[in-house]
Amino acid sequence: SEHRKCACAVLLDHPPPPPSLSTRPRSQAMAAPAKTFVLYPSLGVGHLNPMVELAKHLLRRGHSAVLAVVDPPDGDPTSAAAVARLAEANPSIAFRLLPAPPSPDPAAHPIKRAHDTLRLANPALGGFLRALPAPADALLLDMFCVDALDVAAELALPAYFFFASAASDFAIFLNMPYLYPGLPSFKDMGDTLVHSPGMRPVRAVDMPLSVQDKESDMTKTRMYQFKRIAEGRGVLVNSFDWLEPTALKALADGVCVPGRPTPRVFCIGPLVNDGKKSGDGETRHECLAWLDAQPERSVVFLCFGSIGAVSAAQLREIAYGLESSGHRFLWVVRSPPADPADVFQPRLEPDLDALLPEGFMERTRDRGMVLKMWAPQAEVLRHAATGAFVTHCGWNSALEAIMAGVPMICYPMYAEQALNKVFMVEEMKIAVPLEGYEKRMVKAEEIEAKLRLVMETGEGRKLRETLAAARKMASDAISNGGSSEVAFAEFLRDLENGGCNN
Repeated sequence: SEHRKCACAVLLDHPPPPPSLSTRPRSQAMAAPAKTFVLYPSLGVGHLNPMVELAKHLLRRGHSAVLAVVDPPDGDPTSAAAVARLAEANPSIAFRLLPAPPSPDPAAHPIKRAHDTLRLANPALGGFLRALPAPADALLLDMFCVDALDVAAELALPAYFFFASAASDFAIFLNMPYLYPGLPSFKDMGDTLVHSPGMRPVRAVDMPLSVQDKESDMTKTRMYQFKRIAEGRGVLVNSFDWLEPTALKALADGVCVPGRPTPRVFCIGPLVNDGKKSGDGETRHECLAWLDAQPERSVVFLCFGSIGAVSAAQLREIAYGLESSGHRFLWVVRSPPADPADVFQPRLEPDLDALLPEGFMERTRDRGMVLKMWAPQAEVLRHAATGAFVTHCGWNSALEAIMAGVPMICYPMYAEQALNKVFMVEEMKIAVPLEGYEKRMVKAEEIEAKLRLVMETGEGRKLRETLAAARKMASDAISNGGSSEVAFAEFLRDLENGGCNN
């Protein structure tokens, strides 16, 4: 198809040569020889973007990186376009599309279908690794690419996982295959607290949707994936020490995986888009010019869209809440697929005239801007005019807000993100929740109240102070000698020494 041709046209067949010593940062040039890493993301843009940030992190430290991206036969054009765009914007990173055979069960749940696709791509991954002009030094796997461990074992190639979400999630996921057999299905437990070793208890209802029914194919797939992660050499986590001490202690104490060593965890984050334009010829997005004209810290940024069958009703409630709050806003309206777990399903552009209240755009035109589908999120969050962020609780978005020092209001659009909400609100204290999400409807009154709380009250001021502290600690972590830089150096030593679990 045309979108596949477009994507392939900008892909490189082989990784670029390692940078010369003269072009590497001095600390890296003196510390260790350059290495070549093959990064293997799961399906979907949400898994590809964090891997690109990891590749950029490796390049900055003098290493080379190639992203091997599975191109399923029933893939959507959004993902293919994202690969093409990222490849063009990052010429130092090699991208390679790997063909995958059709799924043996096209009617299966999307989570199982995606897992099958990745498993069936193993021969293509193995062939690619064998064809590299020089052997890779390590394979860095997305958390769902567990069957690629078999390829790594066959080639005697060190395999580490890259966990792009919170360390708190990781600690719970690692333990779940051992904990869950002794419990009812989470969907039948309601508000009952689930106790994972060393972790804050979490309500069953806040566990990811994909594990709510223990007898379902998608839960069985997830349990298989979570269990196999412990077979990796170690895990790179996109977080930093100061943010998640409870989870990191549980992982370091080895309480998450009964009967075998817990993989060593290296917190190397936050790895996020720095908000800078990727190319000199890029046109600045119109919303940034609009933000330029707004007062400092005056704009509420909303970046989520409709929810399944109640999308129009929910969007109207958001619109009414924004209007009655009186605050300036930048709102990105997205139309997610009916099933958020289906990475094969394309998104359609929303019809704002049909979704939003009549006259809303005109009544708020002096203080609001509504965009369809996309905005340069990192640039918006780092803009001086942005004062609050209503987020769907994706971890990458949370990290971008931390790096910008912007307080968050949590609306986990999907149950897959409710677990992040728990830790962001209760453990990290970097956000406040919109409670109505549990009933799949947040009323205008709550939206107005939470916007006023964050933007106008002493509680909001305290939240901004917490985010300012988190921003400083995040910056310290990735600075020279910071905890995340030290962890990355330890990862390289672990790679050189053959892994801590061997």
